[in-house]
Amino acid sequence: MSMVARTLVLLLLLLLMFLAPAAAIDVRRRRSLADEGNGDVASLAAGSPLVTGVMNQRLKSLTDAFAQQVGKELHYCIKDTDDEWNTAFNFSSDPAFLSNCMQATDGDLPQRVCTAAEMKFYFESFLDSNGRKNYVRPNKNCNLTSWMDGCEAGWACSAGSDQKVDMQDAVNFPSRTLNCQGCCAGFFCPHGLTCMIPCPLGAYCPESTLNKTTGVCDPYNYQPPPGKPNHTCGGADRWADVVSTDDVFCPAGFYCPSTTKKLSCSSGFYCRKGSTSQTKCFHKGSCKPNSANQDITIFGALLVGALSLVLLIIYNFSGQLLTNREKKQAKSREAAARHAKETFIARERWKSAKDVAKKHAAGLQSSLSRTFSRKKTLKTHDPASKGAAAAAAETDAGAGASREPPGEKKSNLTDMMRSLEENPEKGEGFNVEIGEKKKTKGRHAHTQSQIFKYAYGQIEKEKAMEQQNKNLTFSGLISMATDEDVKTRPRIEIAFKDLTLTLKGSKKKLLRSVTGKLMPGRVAAVMGPSGAGKTTFLSAIAGKATGCETTGMILINGKMEPIRAYKKIIGFVPQDDIVHGNLTVQENLWFNARCRLSADMSKADKVLVVERVIEALGLQAVRDSLVGTVEQRGISGGQRKRVNVGLEMVMEPSVLILDEPTSGLDSASSLLLLRALRREALEGVNISMVVHQPSYTLYKMFDDLILLAKGGLTVYHGPVKKVEEYFTGLGIVVPDRVNPPDYYIDILEGIVKPNSNVAVNAKDLPLRWMLHNGYEVPRDMLQSGSDTESSFRGGGDHAPGGGDSGQSIAGEVWGNVRDIVGQKKDEYDYNKSSENLSNRCTPGILRQYKYYLGRCGKQRLREARIQGVDYLILGLAGICLGTLAKVSDETFGALGYTYTVIAVSLLCKIGALRSFSLEKIHYWRERASGMSSLAYFMSKDTIDHFNTIVKPMVYLSMFYFFNNPRSSIWENYVVLVALVYCVTGIGYTFAIFFQPGSAQLWSALLPVVLTLIATQQKDTFFANLCYTKWALEGFVIANAQRYSGVWLITRCGSLIKNGYDINDRILCIVVLAANGVLFRCVAFFCMVIFQKH
Repeated sequence: MSMVARTLVLLLLLLLMFLAPAAAIDVRRRRSLADEGNGDVASLAAGSPLVTGVMNQRLKSLTDAFAQQVGKELHYCIKDTDDEWNTAFNFSSDPAFLSNCMQATDGDLPQRVCTAAEMKFYFESFLDSNGRKNYVRPNKNCNLTSWMDGCEAGWACSAGSDQKVDMQDAVNFPSRTLNCQGCCAGFFCPHGLTCMIPCPLGAYCPESTLNKTTGVCDPYNYQPPPGKPNHTCGGADRWADVVSTDDVFCPAGFYCPSTTKKLSCSSGFYCRKGSTSQTKCFHKGSCKPNSANQDITIFGALLVGALSLVLLIIYNFSGQLLTNREKKQAKSREAAARHAKETFIARERWKSAKDVAKKHAAGLQSSLSRTFSRKKTLKTHDPASKGAAAAAAETDAGAGASREPPGEKKSNLTDMMRSLEENPEKGEGFNVEIGEKKKTKGRHAHTQSQIFKYAYGQIEKEKAMEQQNKNLTFSGLISMATDEDVKTRPRIEIAFKDLTLTLKGSKKKLLRSVTGKLMPGRVAAVMGPSGAGKTTFLSAIAGKATGCETTGMILINGKMEPIRAYKKIIGFVPQDDIVHGNLTVQENLWFNARCRLSADMSKADKVLVVERVIEALGLQAVRDSLVGTVEQRGISGGQRKRVNVGLEMVMEPSVLILDEPTSGLDSASSLLLLRALRREALEGVNISMVVHQPSYTLYKMFDDLILLAKGGLTVYHGPVKKVEEYFTGLGIVVPDRVNPPDYYIDILEGIVKPNSNVAVNAKDLPLRWMLHNGYEVPRDMLQSGSDTESSFRGGGDHAPGGGDSGQSIAGEVWGNVRDIVGQKKDEYDYNKSSENLSNRCTPGILRQYKYYLGRCGKQRLREARIQGVDYLILGLAGICLGTLAKVSDETFGALGYTYTVIAVSLLCKIGALRSFSLEKIHYWRERASGMSSLAYFMSKDTIDHFNTIVKPMVYLSMFYFFNNPRSSIWENYVVLVALVYCVTGIGYTFAIFFQPGSAQLWSALLPVVLTLIATQQKDTFFANLCYTKWALEGFVIANAQRYSGVWLITRCGSLIKNGYDINDRILCIVVLAANGVLFRCVAFFCMVIFQKH
């Protein structure tokens, strides 16, 4: 409270500095005026513009020393000292009240103005009572023994012309006991003091009149002293903040150009409380005479209607833009495919005709040869050989001439076909015969039509070659039509010996002594009962086994190299169908191809790869259909599974690992998928996949079989053709009409037991396999049958000798914690590894950012309906809060702004959660494949900048026109943009770090809690950490700057009460923006570090 007292005292000291020079008017002049008659003095003072001008000039002048002092002490509520005080006390526009006061006091005005000591005393007394009392403590002039008329409210006395008054004296009171009378209009005289203080601009301080009904001096709330009939009502009695009293404030609906004039507001204008001029309304009809505020709700209603119309259009036509683009692309693609087929058919017909012509030419040549041979024989015995020879020569020449036109015709037809094919618009891709090598034109295709013609031309050619020679691969086919170096996929052979995986904390064994080899160009099936470690085995092969201690060896092409260094050419298809549901099939495949294929590959070749995968997986019919989500129906489950596989096929991997790709598929879909994988294997791809219950047809399509028992032990690893032979040697014969893998798995599960005459049982099968191949057998597997049985029943869940049942619970918990920490560390190491031995250079961060930006933009367009609902809710919140929380002049609209901070924070955070919470698993898959995390995060944030700009517009278009604060809409918009940017970053952090339910709860709870801290724990360390404090301060400061003049005390008191500083508006915006950047960094860190278990 002492700070408030010091503030108000300084304000009055400022006023004193204005008034002090007025007391320096020539004393001799005043004395000569006093010696004359009272009437002459009054007339002289009233008619002297010099005196009035000097008084006004002294009132509005400000010394440099005082300006520095005020700027230092009142910096939190006064931004520009000269401007603020000039606004409050510049009476040059209408100094009539000074002339009137000089007349009323007979030129004695300087002797009646309060000194610094009196002003300080008044405001200290006022603040000590918190403004509840309208009188001061006893003092030199007004006490128990001396109480004159000038001590009453609204009255003042003179110090006398003989007494020299030092108005800058802040310690001593001058004696004011002479010529007491009512306070002049334009001044206020506190109760308990005998001096006058000028009212600031924006105040209305007329002389009061007695209300005989209430006995109160109107328009003020004080009464004349009882028993003194000659004591009339005087002037104003006090100036304080509007909460304490608003008696001197110019009332709403009127404006006061000076402190003694009150004028009604005209039609088409409005006048707020404390106005010095009237403000023009936006629309003249919206402001009647004496309007306290303009009614601009009609503009808000129009904006509501316009916003509703825009949202309706977005809701119904949001996907039309992308649909039109897709239709145009589909037409171009269909035309290219049709053109390729027609050209191919024409090419085949031309080849057939050429073959027929060749046959006829060969027959004619043979016939002519025989004919001339006979004639030559006869000529040998003919005397007229010379003439015959000449005739034969003519015949040969004629025959040559007759053969020339066909040869010339052939040459012209060939040239015509070649020129037709070299033109991109005419049969591109069919410029060669089988076996011929011509330059591929993929790099020279630029337009969409050219690219599609090139791609479909190559596909049709590959189909034809495949029919002619089943052993030719797709890459081999393409290489036959190019003069460039043959591009083949790197061949990767993975060999492993005694591969064992043990959890780091709990020492649980997931795999044990697995030995074998995965060969390029072969398809291996991994089978076994549940809990056998099939997925763990493939994860270990792909280098994705995290949180485990790996022993044994893994060799890449016979070398000890980390498999992680080849992750750019390793495809891993997860068990779950992790596909973007709001993208089409082609968009999903095309995005993966652009980000994961080599950066120097041409666009046409990438399109060719994508088209080839779509053709192989049978997805032509649904290529332009959305994959679909839980809420929106899309393609079928089988098609979705094939798209999941296609995401890895389009990056042309050298190693392809699939986790249960046929689960949930019918036999036809499974067969189609496996045929596509067989085609990939023909190109040298090393394929391994976990399969559950394959049909006999599918089973026979695999090259190798890896059969695992519970505990991660190998039962069989070899060719499919020899598996029955191996088990038959052990005495296990598959019954008739039983699928072999199903029978073997039933034995390992214990559902089916071998015949009683068989010497081997299920628990011995892993041991038999090791002995059969001469592998080193672990010691624990050579123990008694009971120990082995226990090992199998436990699934190898514990290390030898580590299965003590008496292990403490604390030890188990600690082991689990170590497992989780180890897993997180391995995941981070895998994703951050930068070693690259694959010789594939994928696009950099900037190009990936471009691709991500395009994908995210399409997703946002398809989610435009959800965005429209967000805008609608935000607009309704603006209407409700703007209507219910009207601007209060006492608090500068703090209540409405408090609700605004909470509402906008909540709604924008909830909207920001959708950016990341629904796509975590998609990000984890893309990150594991080597895509850039920074490009992904930045693209999401960039697209969300649209909401950062638009959402404040939507909210303010409703709130501002229904609330109508004094601050401009631009000032509110800037603060609101910074707030939305800040809370969006917080929403990112919650979305990434928490589960969706918890993230929503935190988003709703945090703004309420932080707002309570910011408003209750004012000007504390914890309050400064709350972003809500800075947002609320920014709003209040923008509004408080518009309150000046008579509002100065109210402004300073309110700002110091809340701990705000009027100079911190830019700081508030900077702090909010810095919080947004900080929370985005935290969100990115969490996204990179934390991952699912």
